[in-house]
Amino acid sequence: MAAMQAESRIGALWQQRMAALREYSVVRDGNVFGAGLAGSCLFSSEYDRARALLENLVLQYDGTPFTSLFPGSEIETENGTCLTLEHREVFASPPLDGKRLDAEMLADLTLVRGIGERSAVRLKARGWKTIADLVNHPRFRHAAREVLDRLACSDPREIMDLAGSRHARSHPFVLGAACAFAPKDFVFLDIETLGLFSRPIILFGVGTIEQENFVVRQYLLRDISEEPAALTALAGHFAGQKKALVTFNGKAFDLPYVQDRLAYYGIPPVTRVPHFDVLHFARRRWKGQYPSCRLGELESVILGVGRKDDVPGQMVPEFYETYIRTKNCGPLVPIVSHNRQDVISTAHLFFYLLGETCGRC
Repeated sequence: MAAMQAESRIGALWQQRMAALREYSVVRDGNVFGAGLAGSCLFSSEYDRARALLENLVLQYDGTPFTSLFPGSEIETENGTCLTLEHREVFASPPLDGKRLDAEMLADLTLVRGIGERSAVRLKARGWKTIADLVNHPRFRHAAREVLDRLACSDPREIMDLAGSRHARSHPFVLGAACAFAPKDFVFLDIETLGLFSRPIILFGVGTIEQENFVVRQYLLRDISEEPAALTALAGHFAGQKKALVTFNGKAFDLPYVQDRLAYYGIPPVTRVPHFDVLHFARRRWKGQYPSCRLGELESVILGVGRKDDVPGQMVPEFYETYIRTKNCGPLVPIVSHNRQDVISTAHLFFYLLGETCGRC
C-alpha cells in the first residue's frame, strides 16, 4: 500500500535523478577493445546520431498534441488506468509437424538416463533403435519407460525439462516443444526501461496471433505513475489454461525485470509458463556465421529488415526523460517504433527457427 501511495512522487523523483543514471559508455568508433571492456557501450557515431535525432524530434513535434501522435485507448485495471496502442499486420505462421519431432526424439537414446553418445551408438548397432525398444532392455527399461511417460505428457514443460536436462537448453528439442501450442497461445514480449536494474518500465510491447493477424499491443506510460496499471494489463495476457512466453533475451532480462516490478507494487507475479528465449536458439543456430546474434543484426541478415531513425536501447531513458521534462512527445516516437519492431522481429525469428526444427517438408 505504501508503494502505491508513493506513485505520485515517482515521476518527479526520476526526472531529478535521470541525468546522473546513465548506464553506458561512449567509445571511439572502431575501439573494439574499449567496447569489450564496457558493460554497455555506444560507439561515438551511434551516440552522435541519436543525439541529433533527439534534437530533431523535439523541434519537429514541438506543440504536437500527444493524442495526434499516439491515438491509443485507455484501459482500466484494478491498479489504475494506462494507455494502449495497437498495431496489426497480416501474419502467417509456418505449418508445423509435431510427429516429425516425436520421431526424432524417440530415436535419440541419449534422452534416457545413463546413456551417452557412445552407448547410444553401441545400442543401435545391437538393434535397440528407439527409446520404445529399450522398454525391453534389461538395464535401461525403467529409465526408458520414464522418458516415454514424459514424452506422452500433455505438458510441454515436461519435454522442455527432459531435453534441457540431457542436452543444452538451446537444443532444437527444447524449441520443438513449442509445437504443442496453438499460435494463439504464444505471448511475445519486449520491454523498454529507464535502466538495467530495478527502475521503472516505461513501455511494454506484447504480441499475439489472432487469426491471420499479428497484433502488437503496447502499454505506454504517459507518466511513471501509470506503471502499476500497465503491469496489471501485461499480466492479463497470461490468463488462461495454456500460454507460452516468447522473448529475445527475456530469460536474463525481460521476465526477471517484470517480476521485480510486479513485486515492487505488490502485484501477483506472472505464473510459471513455458518460456522460449529466441536468443538462445539463435546463438546455437548462427554462432560464428555473423559478428553477433543481436536482434538488430539477425533481423537485418535473416529477415531483411532495416530500421531508420532507431533509438539505441541504452539511450531510451534520455529520450523518455526529455519527454517528461519538456512535455514534447516527439522523443517517444522512436521508442515506440523500436519496441514494436523488436516484438515483430522476435516473432518472425521464432517461427523461422521453429520451422527449421519441425516444419513440414
